[in-house]
Amino acid sequence: MNSIAQAITGDANARALVLHIDDVGMCHGANVAFLELARSGGVTCGSIMVPCPWFREIASAAAQDPALDLGVHLTLTSEWPQYRWGPLSTCSRASGLIDAQGYFPRNCLDLRARLNVEASEIEFRAQIDRALEAGIDVTHLDTHMGAALVPELVDSYVRLGLEYRLPVLLPRDVKSYTGVLRVGEIAPGIHERVVAQLDARGLPVLDRFRMTPEPPGPDVEATYRTMIETVPSGTTFFALHCNAPGDIEAIVPLRAHWRTDEYRLFGSGAPMRWMAEAGIRAVGMREIRDLWRAAIRG
Repeated sequence: MNSIAQAITGDANARALVLHIDDVGMCHGANVAFLELARSGGVTCGSIMVPCPWFREIASAAAQDPALDLGVHLTLTSEWPQYRWGPLSTCSRASGLIDAQGYFPRNCLDLRARLNVEASEIEFRAQIDRALEAGIDVTHLDTHMGAALVPELVDSYVRLGLEYRLPVLLPRDVKSYTGVLRVGEIAPGIHERVVAQLDARGLPVLDRFRMTPEPPGPDVEATYRTMIETVPSGTTFFALHCNAPGDIEAIVPLRAHWRTDEYRLFGSGAPMRWMAEAGIRAVGMREIRDLWRAAIRG
């Protein structure tokens, strides 16, 4: 077992937190939020939805600012009622990647009902390649709505991480991930087997996962402060969904405030202060990529 927190800090009991913005590239407001918060130090990293309409905007910014810590948010689902996206690699119904409207399925349950593993891996590869070709210094792989971690695709997901020499989001405590996302039935032992394979190669594995609370509750600040200050030792990946106001209100009217409230909170600098007071180390995925590549070379 290889502790990321210990490798970075030298302390076996260290607590480390990856403050990560998901869904960058999904809309203009997501890009605004990430760029503002990453450059001000309010978060440590994020990941891009390459098939989405606002990919080119964030890709241009990332190519000009190599300090930005950005991964690829591997995407096979398109969940919003009127705002949709589809695959880069194919539009064939036989691929299992498009629904009756010609877009990605709306959730992982629909995806798994029609899943074609080969077509999915081709699509993942197309998204990674598009990001690299755009000049992004890709730091990691993670996945939208858990699609790459469904049992049928987890081996492909990890194989791509090894091939591209990019760490993958696959928490050791996998129930911390699958317990908050609807990915469908998972036979016991599947993810644990893959984690054991990573451990056997000496590759760094994130310990657990936390995500934007839905709903965040009446006291947003207290909810997030508790989530941050109670992280145990090891490295926790906190998936945020910060979005600047402007377009998200039209995309998801009833839940837009979850994202805009989160954006304002992390823009205030309060979460980083709470972490400093609690002795929690802020970690980016570029640091973890360095550990991953060192283990592969070793």
